[in-house]
Amino acid sequence: MQSKAATVEQYIDALPHDRKSVVMELRKVIKKNLPKGFKECMNYGMIGYVVPHTLYPAGYHCNPKEPLPFMNIASQKNFVAVYSMGLYINASLLKWFVSAYAKAGAGKLDMGKSCIRFKKMDKIPYELIGELASKISAEEWIALYEKTMKK
Repeated sequence: MQSKAATVEQYIDALPHDRKSVVMELRKVIKKNLPKGFKECMNYGMIGYVVPHTLYPAGYHCNPKEPLPFMNIASQKNFVAVYSMGLYINASLLKWFVSAYAKAGAGKLDMGKSCIRFKKMDKIPYELIGELASKISAEEWIALYEKTMKK
């Protein structure tokens, strides 16, 4: 469900009450832990954390007018999702996350390539999501992205 909201605040204001507090807490923990260089914006109809064109002028290969995406938060029909492109590209980060998730006691991990789905709002491991956000700097993300794109 892509939102038509122009700002993060509009996106959050449009959420149902039960999703609003969850998305706000995810936003808070990501912003607190995200290394310098990333920027919060609306990105592909979700709350996005991106490498802005001022740091990476080439932009995203799918649409160079868009900044390079890194993480997103979205309220979908049946779940709230955190999308982490680092998990998709970095095998060691994925291995760490799967292990740390199991230790967090948040239940069974429901995950796609970069999408972590939370159907039980009371089981979200916020601190772990914050730690995930902190694991890659903007410069490291650019290097990983470029290395992957050259393959």
